[in-house]
Amino acid sequence: MRIAMIGTGYVGLVSGACFSEFGTEVVCVDKDSSKIERLHRNEIPIYEPGLDDLVARNVEAGRLSFTTDLKAAVKDADAVFIAVGTPTRRGGGHADLSYVYAAAREIAEAITGYTVIVTKSTVPVGTGREVERVIRETRPDADFDVVSNPEFLREGSAIEDFMRPDRVVIGAETDRSREVMRQLYRALFLIETPIMFTSLETSELTKYAANTFLAMKITFINEIADLCEKVGANVHDVAKGIGLDGRIGKKFLHPGPGYGGSCFPKDTMALVQTAQDVGAPLRIIETVVDINAKRKRQMADRIIAFAGGDVKGKTIAVLGLTFKPNTDDMRDSPSLDIVPALQAAGATVRAYDPEGMHEAARLLPGVVYCKDAYEAMDGADAAALITEWNQFRNLNLTKMKALLKEPALIDLRNVYAPKDMAAAGFRYESIGRPTPVR
Repeated sequence: MRIAMIGTGYVGLVSGACFSEFGTEVVCVDKDSSKIERLHRNEIPIYEPGLDDLVARNVEAGRLSFTTDLKAAVKDADAVFIAVGTPTRRGGGHADLSYVYAAAREIAEAITGYTVIVTKSTVPVGTGREVERVIRETRPDADFDVVSNPEFLREGSAIEDFMRPDRVVIGAETDRSREVMRQLYRALFLIETPIMFTSLETSELTKYAANTFLAMKITFINEIADLCEKVGANVHDVAKGIGLDGRIGKKFLHPGPGYGGSCFPKDTMALVQTAQDVGAPLRIIETVVDINAKRKRQMADRIIAFAGGDVKGKTIAVLGLTFKPNTDDMRDSPSLDIVPALQAAGATVRAYDPEGMHEAARLLPGVVYCKDAYEAMDGADAAALITEWNQFRNLNLTKMKALLKEPALIDLRNVYAPKDMAAAGFRYESIGRPTPVR
């Protein structure tokens, strides 16, 4: 089979490379010629573990290619995937679908013969019907079906998620389109992956419902962590105690500074807006969105309080800037709220992130970016751990004590054990756990 993937962002590039690994001929298309030129040089524009090797292997095998020529890529394709961005529209929570509809018009003009047009981008309910209308309006004679196939990729483990997913959701309403999608996912059928065929609207809503539920779990455990601190309980034991209940599950019960990234903030707001538009407001999710936004700002206040209540003229070492480890994605990262608040309070911020500093430099001016965690802590009054990169999990505490003006670490990801930090002579604070008295 032959497919065209419109968009070489995170979803499009990972999905295109993985489909080619299944043996499908894939052409990835992007209007950004500089991005395509980089891909031709095997320079991957995003950080995702293993993606560079996957792309190189399939390019060499002739199954994966890149172009700016949408018309040539779409011609004779069995399926065309729309994987363009759907950012939050300015001035509200609605998803901006202009790129999706623009791609649909271009695809309509280029398809030849029967083609399945698949929305891979995360889109609100009703988008598939509108894509169908746009294509029909552009090319009344076109022979096509529109399918919804949302992605469920976690940054940092996206390849594994695509190759061995929990499930594949496909909104397809004709036998022809369902058969094309079965062939594309044949490799997953063979390993008995649950593949759910449903309607366009159900598929579109399933994606949003999944992400908002996970965001709600994160926000729930963050609030429980705050309660734990007030009553002297340990949030990790609480999380374990409830997570062992099969109806709840242990995943996404890790307290921290709030969720971020390319999906949860955007998708929760979009679902809230959709629900309000149709007169079925989701009060729980509205509250989740509000709590999460406030939590990020509260983390800066917490760091300031940890540093003595006043950081004017002080230096704070920040460890980790991306919204999670194993990605260079800074979108809606808690650091985007925390760092400017520290700077506004008069602090100098010295920061290190293994992959995110290039993007962070654009978003967070005035920060002193360092070559490693130890350089960031050199001469700092206190350190704040914001992103739980593996290389921050076993820092040399003796070296840290020698570099910091005072051995003080506030750990927003609960990487270290309070008793170990107390034994090492650190003033230490974490989220939702009792801190032993030194």
